[in-house]
Amino acid sequence: MKRLLRHLSLDLSPLRDSRDYRLLFGSGVITMFGTFITMVAVPVQMKQLTDSPLAVGLVSLAEFVPMVVCGLWGGAIADALDRRKVIVLSELGLMGTSAVLMVNAMLPEPQIWVLYVIGAITTGIASLQRPSLDAVLQQVVKHEQQSAAAMLSSLRWNFGAIVAPALGGVLVTWSTAAAYAVDTLTFVVSLALLWRVRAIPPAEDAAPPSLQSLLDGVRYAMRRSDLMGTYLVDIAAMVFAMGTTLFPFLADELRAPHAVGLLYSAAAAGALIASLTGRWTARVQRQGLGVIVAAVVWGVGVALSGLAPNVWLVFACIALAGAADMISGIFRMTMWNQTIPPEYRGRLAGIELLSYASGPMLGNARAGLMADLGGVRFSLTSGGVLCVAAVAALVAALPKFRRYDARTDEHALSEKARREAAAAAEATA
Repeated sequence: MKRLLRHLSLDLSPLRDSRDYRLLFGSGVITMFGTFITMVAVPVQMKQLTDSPLAVGLVSLAEFVPMVVCGLWGGAIADALDRRKVIVLSELGLMGTSAVLMVNAMLPEPQIWVLYVIGAITTGIASLQRPSLDAVLQQVVKHEQQSAAAMLSSLRWNFGAIVAPALGGVLVTWSTAAAYAVDTLTFVVSLALLWRVRAIPPAEDAAPPSLQSLLDGVRYAMRRSDLMGTYLVDIAAMVFAMGTTLFPFLADELRAPHAVGLLYSAAAAGALIASLTGRWTARVQRQGLGVIVAAVVWGVGVALSGLAPNVWLVFACIALAGAADMISGIFRMTMWNQTIPPEYRGRLAGIELLSYASGPMLGNARAGLMADLGGVRFSLTSGGVLCVAAVAALVAALPKFRRYDARTDEHALSEKARREAAAAAEATA
C-alpha cells in the first residue's frame, strides 16, 4: 500500500532541484489566476455592453488569426533569441494590455472596439511567449524529471482553471475594472519572479527567425512520425469529441439548468485528480501508446456522457474524459521535451500550440453542427465514437508512434546523452 501511494503521489523533484523552474512555476501560478479572471471578465463585459451572443462569440474569432500567426513566429523566435528575454518582454506586453482593459472599463462609456483589438493583441503576445515558455522547461529541468515537470504544469493549470474563474465571477459582479486591475497586478508580481531567472541564450549557430527557419521546423516534425502522432491524435480527439459548447443545452435536457457550471468544471475536476495522483506516469516509457490509450478513454468518456441519464453520471463521464486528456497531455509533453533537440524546441512548441489550441475551436463547431442535425446527445455520442475510430486509423498509419519507447528511441537516447554531457561540462567548469 505504501508503494502504491508513493506511485500515486506528486513528484516535486523539479521544484526541489531547479531554482529556475521554481521561479517559472511561481510566475505561472500567479499570472494564470489573472488570465482566467480576465477570460471571465471580457465576455461578461461584452454581454453587458451589447447584450449580443454574436458579439461575444466574435471575441474568439478576433483571437484566432493572431494565435496562428504569432504561435508559429513565436516558435522561430524561441529558437533564435534568449528565451528568458522573450518571456519577460512578452510579460511586460501582457501587463500593458491588461492595464488598457482596466482603463477602458473605468471610462463612463467603455469602448466595444477596445475589447476586440486588445483581445487580439493579447492573444498574439501570449502566442509569441508560449513557445519560449514550453521550450525553456527542457533547459531548466533534468531529462529524467520531464514527466514530473509536465505533471506539475498540468496541476498548476487545472487548479487555476477551477478556482480562478469562480474568483473572476465574483470580481466581475462587483466591477470589471477591478477584475482587470487584479490581472494587471499579477503580471507585476510575475515579472519580479521572471527577472530572477538566469539568461537562456540560443545556440551559437541558431538560425535567425525567418520563414525558412519555420519551414525547417515543420520539415523536422514531418520526418518524425512519433511527433506527428502526438499532434494528429490530439487534434483528432478534440475535433471529434470536444463538445463544451453543448453543455447549456445538455443541462436543459437533463432538467438541471442550474448545473451547467458543474458540467463546465467536470473535465477540470477529473484532470486535477489525474494530476494529483499522476506520479506513476514517470514510470511509463512507452508514452506513444499511453497517448493512444488516453485518447480512446477520452472518446469513450464523451460518448458515455451523451448516454448518461442524469447530471451526476454525465459529470462522472466528463470528469473521466478530462482525466484521460490530462494524462495524454503529460505523455505528449514528456515526449516533446525528451526527444526534440534544443535548436528545434521553440519552433516545434509553436506547432504544438496550434495543435492543442485549434482542435477545441474546430471541435465545438463540429459539435454544434451535429447537434443541429441530430440533437445534443447524438452529437456527443457519435463524436466520441468518431474519436475512437479516428485514433484507431492513426494508430494503423503511424506504427513508429505506437511503438515509441523512451528506453530505445534514438532521439530520446541522444538527447539524454547530450544533456548529460552538457551537465558534466558545466560541473567541470
